[in-house]
Amino acid sequence: MSASTGSPMSGFNATIHAPNRLRICAVLDTAGEAEFAVVQEQLDVSASVLSKHVTVLMDAGYIEQRKAVRDTRQRVWLKLTRQGRAAYRAHIDALRAIVGT
Repeated sequence: MSASTGSPMSGFNATIHAPNRLRICAVLDTAGEAEFAVVQEQLDVSASVLSKHVTVLMDAGYIEQRKAVRDTRQRVWLKLTRQGRAAYRAHIDALRAIVGT
């Protein structure tokens, strides 16, 4: 969906709109990058629920993950891609247009 159409709704994104995916994007937009466990704790969801939503966002090209060892354990870090950040922010603008200023 192109924002060039001029319609405030042009940024509405059904992939991001699902409540947990919207919350994941919000956390990552604010944090820049966050450990999987931190996002899980903030959303208060199981690891499997978070993993499913992260996979949907990764398949859409909105999130990337990196794995690193910390405290002798492998950790997964998540962050929005440039495309993901733009899609999230366009979606927020569309939501604002729906509810009015």
